[in-house]
Order: sequence, then structure tokens, then C-alpha cells
Amino acid sequence: MSGSSALLTIAAQFAVLSLFAVGGATSSLPEIHRQVVDVQHWMTDRQFSELFAISQAAPGPNVMIVALIGQQAGGLLGGVIATLAMCAPSCTLAYAVSRLFDRSKGARWQIAVHAGLIPVAIGLVAASALVVAQAADQNMMAFAVTMATAASAYWTKVTPLVALALAALLGFAGLI
Repeated sequence: MSGSSALLTIAAQFAVLSLFAVGGATSSLPEIHRQVVDVQHWMTDRQFSELFAISQAAPGPNVMIVALIGQQAGGLLGGVIATLAMCAPSCTLAYAVSRLFDRSKGARWQIAVHAGLIPVAIGLVAASALVVAQAADQNMMAFAVTMATAASAYWTKVTPLVALALAALLGFAGLI
């Protein structure tokens, strides 16, 4: 794929994906993964999970994954284009919808839309967690760490940094 063709593909892919990012960029991860790993072959499952880990470990918004994927697929300009394509359409739509919502405060349709979007956002984020786990869990030990971390996060008040530190030690020891 030529340089300009790759950049146009990056722009088109992320512009469309931005409109599905209900709840943030993380909610569109399953489709981002499908596009960049299975359809475009810009990276492997492992590279995707590594970029996701880097984007989540770094301070900043969860949309950083998009910049890293764009950079992987199209260099520095690819990263910039992917970020702009992911942010501009959804920001424009959010602005327009918020203006409409401001004019219709308390309307029944507005309450129904809010009530309907909450489970959609939760479902999309849960699907994202599943896709990232499947991409990252290359062996049984990694799978066990994922399950233990999920259980700890759900059923205890222990900070996820403990799981992160333990997983780092297991990785350093070569067990993951």
C-alpha cells in the first residue's frame, strides 16, 4: 500500500470508528482490533495488546491507543491523522447532540436516550476487555493473571497496581 493510500485508509477507518465510540475510544476497541489486525494486517495480536498496554500505562486519555496504531501503520503522520480522524467526527457529533440536549432538558426522549446508552456503553467496554484479553493471553499463565486481576478488581478494593506489579514480576521472570 502506498504512503498516501495508507494515510487515506487510516483516516477513513478511524473517522468511521469514531462514530461508534460510545463511552470513549476504549468502547470501539473490538472493531479497531478487527480492522487493524484482521482486515488491514497492520499488526499482530501481540503488537495490538502491547500498544494497548502502553496507551493505558501512559498518562492521558484512552484515545492514545489510536495515535499509537496510526503511527505503527503510517508513521508519525499516520499517528496524527488517526488521532484527528478519531476525534473530529465524534467531537462534532457530541457538540451538536449536547446543544440539542441543552434545549430539551427533562424531555422524555432525552431520559430514554440516556437510559438506553448506558448499557450500550457498558457492553462495548466489556467487549473491549474481552478482545484485549484474548489478544494478550498467549499462554495459560497469562490467562490466569487476567482472570485473577479481573476477579480482584470486581470483588475487592485492592488497587489494580498490585496486579500490575505481580504481572510485571511474572513477565520479568519469563513466566508470561
